[in-house]
Amino acid sequence: GFGLTTVLLNIHNAGFIPMSAMILAMGVFYGGIAQVIAGIMEWKKNNTFAATAFISYGMFWETLVAIKIMPVLGWAQAPSQKAMAAYLFMWGLFTLVMFIGTLRINKALQVVFGTLTILFMLLAIGDFTGNEAILKIAGFEGILCGFTAIYAGLAQVINEVYKKEILPLGIVK
Repeated sequence: GFGLTTVLLNIHNAGFIPMSAMILAMGVFYGGIAQVIAGIMEWKKNNTFAATAFISYGMFWETLVAIKIMPVLGWAQAPSQKAMAAYLFMWGLFTLVMFIGTLRINKALQVVFGTLTILFMLLAIGDFTGNEAILKIAGFEGILCGFTAIYAGLAQVINEVYKKEILPLGIVK
């Protein structure tokens, strides 16, 4: 859910498609709700890292969509670029700490959380400075981040189905 939604949003950020209901719907349902459900399932398995990641990033998508639609509905003022920079910076800081957690899990997740940290920081810098070039670069970096998340998620599924490592994750020993 995170990977697909991240790719779609960053195809927009890179300037290839406009923001639309397609991106917002993916954010609410697959990036948001589906990840929160996955997080609750991981919490029940006592997997603190996965529960924290899934629930947190699921709620990231919910809040991001709310930030986009609440002003349109007249429920709140749109945030300034500096406010968005603060929001994105805080998510980058959180993601950096989560990246540290991946150092004990696997290389695939290290790449996902590493590229996600870079993405949040680029977006924060782009919004803080108003530099469109940085935001466009962030879009391309976000596409890469999203595809790394798709790989990591699908590798876990395929490896579990085949009960052996078909797609390497680089398990930390």
